[in-house]
Amino acid sequence: MEKFIDREMEMDTLQSEYERNGSALVILYGRRRVGKTTLISEFIKDKNALFFLASEESEAQNRLAFKDKAAEFVDSDLLRAAEVKNWDVIFKAIMDTPFDKKPVIVIDEFQYIGKSNPAFPSIFQRIWEEILKDRQVMVILCGSLISMMESQTLAYSSPLYGRRTAQIRLTQIPFRYYAEFFPRKSRRECIEMYAVTGGVPKYIELFSESKDIYTAIGRNVLNRSGYLYDEPNFLLQQEVSEVGSYFSVIRAIAAGNSKLSTIASALEVKATSLSKYLQTLIDLDILEREVPVTEENPAKSKKGLYKIEDNYIRFWFAFVYPNRSFIESGNSGIVMDKIRKSLIVRHTAYVYEDVCRERMWELNAEDRWPFHFSKIGRWWDAHDEIDVAAIDPEGKNLILGAVSY
Repeated sequence: MEKFIDREMEMDTLQSEYERNGSALVILYGRRRVGKTTLISEFIKDKNALFFLASEESEAQNRLAFKDKAAEFVDSDLLRAAEVKNWDVIFKAIMDTPFDKKPVIVIDEFQYIGKSNPAFPSIFQRIWEEILKDRQVMVILCGSLISMMESQTLAYSSPLYGRRTAQIRLTQIPFRYYAEFFPRKSRRECIEMYAVTGGVPKYIELFSESKDIYTAIGRNVLNRSGYLYDEPNFLLQQEVSEVGSYFSVIRAIAAGNSKLSTIASALEVKATSLSKYLQTLIDLDILEREVPVTEENPAKSKKGLYKIEDNYIRFWFAFVYPNRSFIESGNSGIVMDKIRKSLIVRHTAYVYEDVCRERMWELNAEDRWPFHFSKIGRWWDAHDEIDVAAIDPEGKNLILGAVSY
């Protein structure tokens, strides 16, 4: 996809930080494939920028690679030939170079350096305070391991806490932009694409090469060599250590267990032992805890239900995980038949509820309702369920709707 779509708010934030007088330190993070590097590349394409992609190698190897990038950036033969034992020398060489416009220093996958040396956030904090903070420079620390980026750069215990001038957590692209990704497809076809790709730019790119949703699934998911065949496993391996335990929790929810008690029962464990796993999966934007929209204190509500928020992971656990034996044995056609028969009923119809709620927020902003609602979601009790319910701040007006795909 050559066209850059969405991310207007994030681009505005980055540009505003760039234009501030003095230094700027931006923390940009989000799950893999969500478009962080593309966003940065678009932002720096007309700027004087040093872009460094950290690796999972040792801190020393990353320091050497960064030195080479910096030497190229400032065109310094002295820095190229130097044997550098600390990061300070490199940053000082950059900042001692005269620039005609503010330089931008990007360290992508920042968390890998902190992973190889837990003291690195402290090292960078000193560099920021002594070398960068009082200069005309913009620094972007970017990372895709959400938990590590938060602990290394944003948490109160982090040496970098309070140093950032802005932070951006990049999330999936909303459905309303899908017509731009798929200009030749109908709204219904776009909904089907969204139901599986879930707003993840890399997935959208892969699916845009296929004529329809089923061809895309066959090529990218049901093919053992396909890019997305084992994607949920890969995502979890990057973020958590007990992959099997987290898989079990997601699988239990995918099987229809939405209450804490039923999830615990399905896994044959105590409900209290699940808190850590559920919260981590919520923090990773994989799960969502949903309560009736009328609940005044959602965090303490006893009516909470857990559901898989990530569209692709929801699809994968519904159709791929239970049928891996067919795929592994070369019988993916059987799985495709199952998908063709029940994709709409078992998956797309539920995603469509989210699409409708997103559209209602848009209409809200456009003053299309006689009042502005502040909350929207589902409502249910022991006997009834309402697909869409929106309420205003005073609670005197309601919009209720039923969704049918």
